[in-house]
Amino acid sequence: MFRALRFTSAAPLRQVRWNSTATTPPLMATLRADLKTAMRAKDTARLNVLRALISETNNAAKTSSPIQTDIQLLSLIRKRAAAAADAAQQFAAAERADLKAKEDEQVTILEEYAGQVKTLSAEEVEAIVTQQIATIKEAGGKLDFGQVLKALFAPSGALDGKPADRKEVAALVKKALA
Repeated sequence: MFRALRFTSAAPLRQVRWNSTATTPPLMATLRADLKTAMRAKDTARLNVLRALISETNNAAKTSSPIQTDIQLLSLIRKRAAAAADAAQQFAAAERADLKAKEDEQVTILEEYAGQVKTLSAEEVEAIVTQQIATIKEAGGKLDFGQVLKALFAPSGALDGKPADRKEVAALVKKALA
């Protein structure tokens, strides 16, 4: 008779438990806690905003650049706030006050969460940028916008790992080079 053989591995199976919260930004924990609170309070506006933010973060986790820091989450929040403000402006032009009010409420909620992320002040960033430009000048390097940004955010750069918004830094570098 035919007898089935069982395959057994010589190495024992390693049991691994994956912790999904290990690389999430601290603000994400706040968003998830506030989501539960909004569900209990039946606050639909806040609930919709939080669900959208968490959904976009989860979708970004499946891409090549997942959201892992509060600064990255802040840029996502600012992007959503700008889109909601633009939509509110369009609804105002179309004389849809009800939809404009809904978008304005979303902008308010998003700005509340954006305010929770602590970043370097503009003065601190400006001082770091001017110092980096002076360092590049001393080394005899080319003062190029891209080169300055690359030097600032390089793995051992002046702003590496610090809570600075890249968009604000880029604006300050442009202003300093002008």
